[in-house]
Order: sequence, then C-alpha cells, then structure tokens
Amino acid sequence: MMKIIYPLTLLLIFANCQRPVEEEAPPAWQPQPISIMTQWSEDVSPTNAHQEYPRPQMVREQWLNLNGLWEYAITDKDGGMPNEYQGNILVPYPIESALSGVQQMVQPNQKLWYRRTFTVPEDWSGENLLLHFGAVDWEATIYVNGQKVGVHRGGYDPFNFEISGATSAKNEHELIVEVWDPTDEGKQPTGKQTLNPRGIWYTPTTGIWQTAWLEPAPSSYIEHFRLIPNIDEETLTVEIQTNDESTASNIQLTASDNGQAVATQQGNENLPISLSIPTPKLWSPDNPFLYDLAIELTDSDGNVVDQVQSYFGMRKISVEKADDGYNRLFLNNEPLFQLGPLDQGFWPDGLYTAPTDEALKYDVEATKQMGFNMARKHVKVEPARWYYWCDKMGLLVWQDMPSGEERVRRDGEEIQRTPESAEQFEVELTELIDDFYNHPSIVMWVIFNEGWGQYETAKLTEWAKEYDPTRLINSASGWLDLGVGDVSDMHKYPGPGMPEVEDARVAVLGEFGGQALVVPNHLWVTDLSKAPTHFKTSTSADSLLMAYSNLYIPLDSLKEEGLAAAVYTQTTDVESEVNGLMTYDRAVIKMDLDTLRAIHGKLYE
Repeated sequence: MMKIIYPLTLLLIFANCQRPVEEEAPPAWQPQPISIMTQWSEDVSPTNAHQEYPRPQMVREQWLNLNGLWEYAITDKDGGMPNEYQGNILVPYPIESALSGVQQMVQPNQKLWYRRTFTVPEDWSGENLLLHFGAVDWEATIYVNGQKVGVHRGGYDPFNFEISGATSAKNEHELIVEVWDPTDEGKQPTGKQTLNPRGIWYTPTTGIWQTAWLEPAPSSYIEHFRLIPNIDEETLTVEIQTNDESTASNIQLTASDNGQAVATQQGNENLPISLSIPTPKLWSPDNPFLYDLAIELTDSDGNVVDQVQSYFGMRKISVEKADDGYNRLFLNNEPLFQLGPLDQGFWPDGLYTAPTDEALKYDVEATKQMGFNMARKHVKVEPARWYYWCDKMGLLVWQDMPSGEERVRRDGEEIQRTPESAEQFEVELTELIDDFYNHPSIVMWVIFNEGWGQYETAKLTEWAKEYDPTRLINSASGWLDLGVGDVSDMHKYPGPGMPEVEDARVAVLGEFGGQALVVPNHLWVTDLSKAPTHFKTSTSADSLLMAYSNLYIPLDSLKEEGLAAAVYTQTTDVESEVNGLMTYDRAVIKMDLDTLRAIHGKLYE
C-alpha cells in the first residue's frame, strides 16, 4: 500500500468576481504554473526565500541575506550590459524554475543579468566586506557600483569577493551579476543538465541557484580551515588559513560537548594544530554525534580579532580485510554494509534549488526513515546545508563530481580532453574537495560516472587520494574500470550484481534497481514516451514492493560473496523518470516504510 506522507498542495490564485475592479499591475512575483509542485512551495515568498545561515560549518554572528527579488534581463551574449531590465526574479531559484517567477530557458548565445541594491549596516563601518554566492551556474562576473570586482567560473562551488573598495563612497550600492552558461553545449561540468530535457537528462539551471549574502570581516580574518579527525590517535588536527599571511596571528581552539569544553589548544595560523579528544564519541549513522568547535584569531596582544563557530565529527572510513576474508568498507574500524539511493537532488518547483531548507532536510530525513544509511549524490553538488543535515542526522554520502564533456557511455576507452576542458574539470574537482572537506558525512569522492567525460583516470585518482587521504576514492562508478582507487564499482540494471572480488579494492554495486511505478496526479509529464526504457514498470504498489523485495534476495547472497555496498536507483522520480522511491513532488512514498526498513535491515546484520 502506498504511504501518503504529505498531501500534494497546489498554489491557487483566485479572482475577485463579486464586483468590477480597476485593472491592477501584475504582482512583483508569483510562481509560474507547472504540473506538480511540492508542499513547501507555498511557504516561499520574496521575504523568506532561504533565510537560513548558508555556511553552518563556519558561522559568524553578523551577516546580511541578499535573497529575494532582483531585477533580471536576458540579452544577446555579446550585447553588453542592459539599459533596462525585463522584470523581477526571485533569488536563489534558477530562472528556468517555476519558483523564480520567470521559468525561461537561457540559451548559450545569451547572457542572464541580475540587478539589485543593498545598504551596508552602519556598525560594519571599517570592516572588510565579503560578498558571497553559494553557487552560480556557470560563469559569473560581479559588478558593484559599476566596478568589476571579480569573475568566477564553476557552477557548483561557493565563492566570494572582498568588495570594500567598491562600496566606500555610497550609502546605497548597486550590485549586478552577469552570467553566461552554455549548459551541455559547453565542456564544463554540468551533471545532468541539458537544453533538450528527456529521459535521464533534465531541465537546466542557469545563474544564481544558492544563497547570496554579505558578511563583515576584520582586516585579518579566518579564510579557510581543514578539520582532520583521527580516532586511532584520539586527535583533531586543524589547519587554518587566513587572508593576511604577512601579519603574525595566533589561534585559540576550543572543542565542546554540549557546552562543556573537552579540549583547548593554541597555535599559529597556517600551521597544523592538534587537539587531543580523549575517548572520543564516534560519529556514525546510528549515533551522529557532533562536537562544537570555536576558532579564535588573536593578535600579538591576545585580543580576539576574528572568531567563527564550527563543528566536527570523529569518524574514520577505510577499506580493511574483514573476518570473512573479504575487503569491506569499515567505519570507525568496524565493517559496515553501506546501502542507499542514488540521489539526483532535483525539484519540480526549484530544479537545482530546494524550495525551502525544510524540503532539503526532508530528503535526508525520508532516506533515513526508509532504512538507508547512505546516499550517493549523483553528478550534482548540494548547498552546504544539505551536508549539514546529513551530518546532523547521520547519513553517509558518496559525493560525485559533476560530469561534463562527452556525456556518453564509453565502456572501453578514456576520452581526450582539451587542455582548457581538463583544467576546468580539475579546478572544480579541487574546489569540491576543499569546500566540503569538513563534513563527516562525506566518506567517498566519486570522480567519474559511467565513462562520462572520463580521462586520465589513474592520474586524477592518485592526486585525489593524496589530496584527501581521509576518504575513499571511487575513480569511476560503473562501466570503465581501470583498476585504480579504493573500490571496484559495477552498475547493473535491474540487477543486482557485483564485480569480481580483488585483493586490494572493495567490491560495490554503484547502481541497480530502477523499478518504476506511475503515480497519477504526481507526474511532471503525462507523456512518458521519452522516459527511460531500461527500467521495469510495476502496475501497482503491491507489485512494486514484490519486485523490490525480490531484488534484495540475491543482494543478501552477494553480500556473503564479498559485496560491500549497493546503491538503488533512485530517491525520487525526476521529470520523465518514474523510478523513484518517492514521487517527484515528495508527496508519496511508494512503498511501506516499515517493510522497507525490514528489507534493508537484513543487510546490516
């Protein structure tokens, strides 16, 4: 029987038919009509669009959210800055989405422009002013008061510019963002975005799709840090980078457990500092315990010049030989079978952008309720708050690098990328690891998926393993396996199946399943002729549950033969795909939760 978690809610606009009225100006914003929307869309408005603090692992007290209504214009790519704007757009929803209020696709021969004004709070006077963007797809050029303050290329990583020099002479400041995004006509990482949505390729995202915000910072401030837990030595090593290496500063670290300090240590910036965490409480899916961490930057006189709040989890991921003689995935020195869905991270109303933070949280919550302990985030990178919820609720994450260039299945050879394409891929891969390094939930980096754009696999795998030795590296999930990395990863539909066991690597099933069920009134499109044809479609919830259960009978046997993890396709329906555990609007979980937990629980025994 299908489990109804949330009723489908639709936004209705009522006309006043009781008396004649004068024609009114159109509203400044309203969502565009689409076939289905999530229940959270009715909570979206220009005054409350993603108002949560966007960087939960590096929190400063003062900040200013820039989400809300901006002006927008679409111009020819070479047409220059527009003199007029065409209307309002709700940031941070991509312009192709219903929640943006626009729902228009931007072509590679066009540019998208944003404009708004802002006022700097008076008590920020004299501070550095950092302008942040959670993500802008793909090339963003930022202007403040007519002055170009920076250019960023990359659709998935947060970035910022120091803009004090462009804001010193005015009270109200003009902010313009110029965006160019060739989508899948370019060679940059794009994931599953396409200008021609069909099958496994989805509606694109252009422009600002995560929170835009401002924060003040002193002349010397904490810019970046790495948190490196070691449960065997009972330590946390902290590497801190500041913006000003010419000024000597000291660091004070305090780790706390529910408000009680458990460790303190002093050190110097830009040098590793080790905190002793005696008898640490270990982070795991069953007990996702997080320590708080305060980081203070002090001058030579001991005065605090900058401080941020963070958190960390004490956990270890490794490949070890288990008692049964097979290589297994070990979490905290114990074998743990990892089971989870392939998570695309798309939304009918917001596309790449969840309608609200509660919606973002719900996907993690529902995955846990179904009895999974892991999710593979598929060729997409989420906002930091999604990983925060995984950290808080205890969901392991296999994080894919978004694919790009020649997104075709190649089962026998690598491609030859141009130097420019390879450089951009490697820049964005480095940013991915840097930006999300501190999240304990992330236990594996997946460099390539099914041969899409796959090149120089051995070199990139060796680099990634050296750059982040604290996590496992999956060089290629499915198809073209060149024998490198920590795992051997097979895709098999409907499956299940497994690669041959090896002496050094661990065998995992990176994708299987894909059992489909059409749920009327919860469909993105009613014409499913463009839907993938390699997935089996069930005729009822009962037949879906039977097919799903039958998949797990051999999976349990494969575990006994050395299989260490499995990824089921997929968390939700997406556009014309109807093979989700939930409908695209998240209104219906297609199978009974208790039954799902019982099926999955056998694999953890």
